[in-house]
Amino acid sequence: MTIRPRCLLAAAVVVVACARPTHPASQLESGHLATNWYAGGTTCANTPQFRVQPYNDDFVILRQAACTNYEKPFLYLIFGHDRALLFDTGAGHVDVALRVDSLIRDWLQRNHRTSIALVVAHSHGHGDHVAGDSQFVNRPNTVLVGRDTAAVRAFFGIARWPTDSGVFDLGGRVLDVLPIPGHQPASIALYDRRTGILLTGDTFYPGRLYVRDTAAFANSIDRLTAFVANHRVTHLLGAHVEQSRTPFHDYPIGTVDQPEEHELNLGRAQLVELDSVVRGMRGHFTRTVLRDLTIWPQP
Repeated sequence: MTIRPRCLLAAAVVVVACARPTHPASQLESGHLATNWYAGGTTCANTPQFRVQPYNDDFVILRQAACTNYEKPFLYLIFGHDRALLFDTGAGHVDVALRVDSLIRDWLQRNHRTSIALVVAHSHGHGDHVAGDSQFVNRPNTVLVGRDTAAVRAFFGIARWPTDSGVFDLGGRVLDVLPIPGHQPASIALYDRRTGILLTGDTFYPGRLYVRDTAAFANSIDRLTAFVANHRVTHLLGAHVEQSRTPFHDYPIGTVDQPEEHELNLGRAQLVELDSVVRGMRGHFTRTVLRDLTIWPQP
């Protein structure tokens, strides 16, 4: 979102209180986002372990097959000039390193390169997002970011958690790292300045938003809403889809086959609605069903 300069008016004299940009804002890279992310049913016969959809040549979305784990999490692989970043490693029982290495080889071939460093980070530390970590421990030219708050804060240079943010440069591609605890203490969101995509993990997605720390969650949603209001955000992409296409209806916990599921992308309107409802709860969270998601407080 473009923020218009505010001007100060004093009597009949108009004083311009802020500078106008001398150059137009840079264009965001476009891409293709699938509207259907069907992950298959209960059988793995002839089913790949991951469904892969490039948003564009430098931003790849992966979804773990339903037959390998009912959570069906999303993973994201983002390429800069100097390094690539893998956001989450899946729910286990899959060879995530093999698939990621294949995607990296394809990227290197297209870009006439022989190697690129890899950083493996996490939306948060729950098992369905970190189960593939061990596959990257001894991978050459790879950094595996720790799962706890201290490790995340140190790696991304976040001075004050969770109010400050970090900046991570992949080489000509800058990611903003936003602490968003509440679902889990080390939860982060990533904003890709090149495409305008905001990755929100398990904090905001079409499904059941499990809230374990209500105060932290409320503050995180407030900060996310403010961030989206002041940045050009094209898509808000989470780590799961549990909602069906039918408004106010989700698939039950443990559902493997979800043929009529909600699209992955959510928008500003859903985030603003969530923020408004959370504010109205004033810290006293109750399970609340919204059109595209459910607020689901946990003990």
